[in-house]
Amino acid sequence: MFRSFANVNYRIWFAGALVSNVGGWMQATAQDWVVLTELTDNDAAAMGVTMALQFGPPLVLVSLTGWVADRFERRRILLATQSALLVLAIAVGVLLLNGLMTLPMMFGFAAAFGVVNAFDAPARQAFVSDMVSVGDTSNAVALNSASFNLARMIGPAVGGLLIVAIGSGWVFIANAATFLAMLVALLLLRTGQLAPRLKGRSRGGLAAGFRYVWGRSDLRVVFVTVFLIGAFGMNFPIFASTMALEFGAGADGYGVLSSILAIGSLAGALLAARRDRARVRVVILAAGGFGIAAFVSSAMPTYAAYAVTLTFTGFMIVTLLTTANGYVQMTTDPTLRGRVLALYMAVIMGSTPVGAPIAGWVADTFGPRSAIMLGGTAGLVACAIGTIWVITSGRLRRSEDRRFLLTLDETRPLSVIDEPELAEPAASAEHVDYTEKATATTPIRIAKQD
Repeated sequence: MFRSFANVNYRIWFAGALVSNVGGWMQATAQDWVVLTELTDNDAAAMGVTMALQFGPPLVLVSLTGWVADRFERRRILLATQSALLVLAIAVGVLLLNGLMTLPMMFGFAAAFGVVNAFDAPARQAFVSDMVSVGDTSNAVALNSASFNLARMIGPAVGGLLIVAIGSGWVFIANAATFLAMLVALLLLRTGQLAPRLKGRSRGGLAAGFRYVWGRSDLRVVFVTVFLIGAFGMNFPIFASTMALEFGAGADGYGVLSSILAIGSLAGALLAARRDRARVRVVILAAGGFGIAAFVSSAMPTYAAYAVTLTFTGFMIVTLLTTANGYVQMTTDPTLRGRVLALYMAVIMGSTPVGAPIAGWVADTFGPRSAIMLGGTAGLVACAIGTIWVITSGRLRRSEDRRFLLTLDETRPLSVIDEPELAEPAASAEHVDYTEKATATTPIRIAKQD
């Protein structure tokens, strides 16, 4: 589960990221609460607009951010982006402390955070594979998710308590201080042990990455699934804050809900770290599990019951996202990884401007439970799309040895690559028994798809 910690650079990175992630979740909690209660009168739609402005730039700037992640040294990109995020956090904190913040100004800062994160996210995701070997990439991605969700257990609860105790402005200042941990970690990395930069043999910027993704049906399914979940299922700030208000809880109650969600998220990330590699079938099943968990949580009558169901919601959504991220990184041509990951992050973060305003409007018009059910519906639709793909792509086969044994052939994800010599080595593909545990493996086949 923790094999990536054998790498000294990854240990340094993990420690710095954990501290920074705690501060990031504190700030996210404060920002959502400021928009919902201090700058508006419980306006969920305004929160949706804020989220749209913050997560829209990765979609708008995807053609540039992916190219930057592939073209320049990723450690230096991260030094620049983390420094910019530190300055923005200080600026928001100062304005809040002096009573000068307005809703239009918060919208502007949300957009600024989004622009910086648009460059930060693909570089940060791709940098993980620069620190560890190909065989440990999936594990490192899962441990990164565990760090993110461990911080999610701590940060929102601490942020909610600090809002009540000292005010939202100081939460932004505290987050600015945590960025220093990431900056120190980046400076302490042993650059000689980082993977050498591979020179791309193909040109075309984002178009090359898009053609690569479009040419692989497995990646298309992963991207569609992530888009649906990102647009309609990952609007947790809207869901939890409005549900907290419905149950009569305040900022501290909202923060506790975020931390409880992270308990399930952390469990999902650690379980993903135990797997030898990422698989598409896990993404599909997790989408369906998320849909079921969302419908169950929307029916809970009390704050405590709703909080308990959030552990299952968090488990499913992080299992899906961690597996999807690891699968994309492990099976993508290294020379195109930055551009493909920029597309991936654009799908996740860029889907929020589509879904967040809709979720906010639904929460305002029909209530938060209806907004949660909308997210659950998206999960079930994503699962249905993935299931149809499995059946129609010919990957679901009947075993020749056992009459009722169905197997999912995952030896074909790399088969559609136009240049087979660019495919990374892959582990053996596992035959999946949906009535019993998997029992057999077959070697990888690399061949053109019909």
